[in-house]
Amino acid sequence: MNKFIPVFSPDLNGNEKLYLNECIETGWLGSNGPFVKRLEQEFAKFCNQEYGSCVTNGSAALDVAIRAMKDVYKWEDFSEVIIPSFNIISAAQSCIYNKLKPVFADAEINTWNVDTSKIEELITNKTKAIVIVHIYGLPSDVEEIIKIAQKHNLKIIEDAAQAHGQEYKGRKCGSFGYVATFSFFTNKHIACGEGGIVLTSDKELIDKINYYKNLCFTKDKFIHTDLGWNCRMSNLQAAVAYAQFEKLDKTIEKKKYIGKKYHNLLKEIPAELSVEKTNYAQNHYWIFGVVINKELKLTAKEAIEKLAKENIETRPFFYPMHKQPVFNELGILDNIKRPVSEFLYDKGFYIPTGLNLTDEELEYIAEKVRNLFA
Repeated sequence: MNKFIPVFSPDLNGNEKLYLNECIETGWLGSNGPFVKRLEQEFAKFCNQEYGSCVTNGSAALDVAIRAMKDVYKWEDFSEVIIPSFNIISAAQSCIYNKLKPVFADAEINTWNVDTSKIEELITNKTKAIVIVHIYGLPSDVEEIIKIAQKHNLKIIEDAAQAHGQEYKGRKCGSFGYVATFSFFTNKHIACGEGGIVLTSDKELIDKINYYKNLCFTKDKFIHTDLGWNCRMSNLQAAVAYAQFEKLDKTIEKKKYIGKKYHNLLKEIPAELSVEKTNYAQNHYWIFGVVINKELKLTAKEAIEKLAKENIETRPFFYPMHKQPVFNELGILDNIKRPVSEFLYDKGFYIPTGLNLTDEELEYIAEKVRNLFA
């Protein structure tokens, strides 16, 4: 197949054009437009939260959410927050920006989510919160994390950037945290290029979140007593995101179809595939991952390079947070080991799950993945 297959492609065949035209025709381009307000209200309700605040991206959502938590709950500088090591950098970076210390927990070998049995040993008298991250479309074991948090009087921050519409035991992801954050990046189930949202049911928290995302403006407009961010979402972004939200069920249905198809086509290879389901959730395959068996010499990097020659774009798994050079330079790592997270990076990669993939393309991708092990 000569056609290049990207790792992701969005479906823009809903009301995206209609809503963008409405923004242009009405002149509502800025952050106080009607689509922003509609998305905030309806997505919060969808996730069983009271309030929503749209921002420019998922990382900004974590920035303002963690800053608001620190203020409202009066956490001291360099208080500790437990975060999965197998994760993108955003949550850890947000902690550091807000003068908090991220503490990294290892992953489970099968689900790739945080290993809940490894959390409690990391708690100290400085620990203030646990960040729940739902990795690659499969929820973390939320109940176990909440039990630990309640036992030690810790707050929950829920990073649901990869879990739009996902459920844990029938309850929506994004409903468990004191604050919850989502990303609307191009490859997410709700995609508007860049964008994100913070959800909470705490009025004091949402007021702080809106304060920090808006340059800390007060009623005395240009007099500032704090430093925040300018990370408001535009009405144009919200229009696209809202159109995507309207067809979220359809998106999840297609993703599950892709996941089932890959499982059938790749079930014989010597690798672990994205878990189909656990006792608390069914995977909705934000991505479809492949982890090469430990005894094979083939690495994820080599697999990615070989598939690129077949016009198939892939992505490596997350590089562990506890091995990030920037954190080592900051002196916050103490030479810790998180062996599962390290193994997943070495052996894990994910293959295309774009919403426009055809059966022919899925079969071609699976054939070339099988050939890696031939």
